[in-house]
This record gives sequence, structure tokens and C-alpha cells, in this order.
Amino acid sequence: MVELRKDVEFIGPVVTGFTPQGYKVGDQRFEQGLLISPEQALGWTGAGLDRLDLGEILSNLNLSPKPEFILLGSGASMLQPPAAFRREVEAAGMGLEVMDSRAAARTWGVLRAEERWIIGAFLPLA
Repeated sequence: MVELRKDVEFIGPVVTGFTPQGYKVGDQRFEQGLLISPEQALGWTGAGLDRLDLGEILSNLNLSPKPEFILLGSGASMLQPPAAFRREVEAAGMGLEVMDSRAAARTWGVLRAEERWIIGAFLPLA
């Protein structure tokens, strides 16, 4: 397992490492995908990049006010989600940043240290 250093203090969950297939948030392991908000971290089976469901992501995280954007980890490599998902996110008034899941998990900590009001949806690593 890879551990990440936490150099700054902020409120809310932060990804502290990676497992062979998933993530570590604090002392909790998620051996699959991960949904994360400034308030909570949840295991996520993730329907796969081609079947992303914005409604499911938002209802699971139940964040108010609505996040600025979604940080999408597309799995082991950087792949773009379907155009329909991008349009759905845009229609909801949010932005979308896509990168491979490891990079997204590391970026999560940087953005939360800046107190950005975002959510993360990170597909499994394997």
C-alpha cells in the first residue's frame, strides 16, 4: 500500500493512501471506488466510465450547497467520460475535472486544503 503525507490541516476526509484496488481515507480502507465530499467518504462500486450516473453520485453524497465541480478519477488511466455525462454535469451548474484515479485522489487533498467545495468520484484502480 502507498501512503500519502498530509502536510496541511483541513476539515473533512482526505485520501491518505492507495490499496491494490482502491483507497485509504484516514484509517478506513475502500477496496473499490470512492465517493468523497468535504463531509464524508463512501465506498462506491462505480458503474464504470461508460455508465456514470450523476444523480446517483449526488444523492449518495447529499452535499448542500451544490459542489463547485466534480473531480472524476477515471480508473488506472486517464479516460474521458461520455459526452452525455459531461453535458449532464454542465446542465447541473457544476464543472468537471477528469484525471486518472491516483492523480485525482492526490489532487483532492490539494483542493480541499484550499477549502474548495467539491466532490470526488474515483473509479477503482484495478
